[in-house]
Amino acid sequence: MKPTDISTPDHFHRVVDCQWACPAHTPVPQYIGLIAEGRYAEAYMVNWEANVFPGILGRTCDRPCEPACRRARVEKEPVAICRLKRVAADHKGDIAGYLPERTTKTNDKRIALVGGGPASLTVARDLAPLGYQCTIFDGDPKAGGMMRTRIPHFRVPEHVIDEETGYVLDLGVAFRGGTRIDSMKTLLAEGWDAVFVGAGAPHGQDLALPGRNEAHANIHIGVEWLASIWFKHVTRIGKRVVVIGGGNTAIDCARSARRLGGEDVRMVVRSRFGDMKALAWEKDDVQREGVVICNDLVPREITHDNGRLTGVNFEPVTSVFENGKRTLVSAGPCNISPAMTW
Repeated sequence: MKPTDISTPDHFHRVVDCQWACPAHTPVPQYIGLIAEGRYAEAYMVNWEANVFPGILGRTCDRPCEPACRRARVEKEPVAICRLKRVAADHKGDIAGYLPERTTKTNDKRIALVGGGPASLTVARDLAPLGYQCTIFDGDPKAGGMMRTRIPHFRVPEHVIDEETGYVLDLGVAFRGGTRIDSMKTLLAEGWDAVFVGAGAPHGQDLALPGRNEAHANIHIGVEWLASIWFKHVTRIGKRVVVIGGGNTAIDCARSARRLGGEDVRMVVRSRFGDMKALAWEKDDVQREGVVICNDLVPREITHDNGRLTGVNFEPVTSVFENGKRTLVSAGPCNISPAMTW
C-alpha cells in the first residue's frame, strides 16, 4: 500500500470536513490549535495567508465550515470556527514581523486593478511581494469596497477595515481613491502590463411588484441603502419600517433602521424561521433590538395613494419539501400597512 501523499493540501481538504467546506480552504484545525496554545499572531497569519481579512471575516462570514464540523456529530453545536477567527484577530497584537517585507526591487511590470474591494486587494497582496507595481483604482475614497460601504460599522468597526486593508497597501500598493474607471479603452491606453477587474456586484435585487414604481420614493434596495448610510446620504428613517428578506443584508437593514429612528421595524420573510438564510446569532441580535420577524409571507403588491406608500400586501405560504426541494404553497391573503414611511 502506497504511503499517504501529504505533499499537497488536497489530502487534508478531503479528510478535514470544515477545511474542505471553507471556500478559501483555510486550515481550520491548524489555527484553532494555535489559538488553544495562546499563539494568536500565528493563528491570525494562518488565516491571513488563506483568506486575507480574518478580522472582517470573523465578524461577517457565513461560516459554511460550521455545518460541516464533525464535532456536531457528537455534540449539539459545532466548534465556533468563525468566532475563533475573530479571537485570533482581536488578540494577535503586533504582527509586523510576520508580514511580508515591502520589496525594494521591482520587475518593472505595472498592474492596474479596477475596484478597491477584497478581490483587487487580494491580487495586490499576492503580487506586490513579487515585485509587481500594483495600482488600485476605486471610486470610493478609501479601500475596502463593499466591506467598508455595505457592512454597518456596528458589525465591523471601521478601524478593523483600515487595519486589514492597510496591511495590503503597506506592501507598496498604490491606491487611487475617488478615481472611477469608466473606460477600459482609456485605461488600457496607459500602457499597463496587465489589468485586473474586481469591480464587485454592488447592486441588490429588486422586486417587480405592482405599485413598485409608483411608490419608489419610499422604497430602497438593501445594499444600496446601506451604502447611502455610510456616505451619510441617509441619516434618519420613519417610525414604521418593513424589511423584505431574511438574509444577512436584511438583518443589517433592520438593525440600521432601528438605529436611525425606526420604532416599529419588521422583517417579512417567505421561509420558516428555522430556514432563514441569516445566521442564528444574527436572528437573536435583531430580535433583541426589538425587530419583529414575520415568517411564511410572500410580497404580492405594494399599495399607495397617488405615489405615497401606504402598505404591502403579502400572501401567507406554507413550505412543502419534496426530495429536498422546497415549494411554497399559498395559505391566503395578508396585509401589513403602512409598510414604510420615510
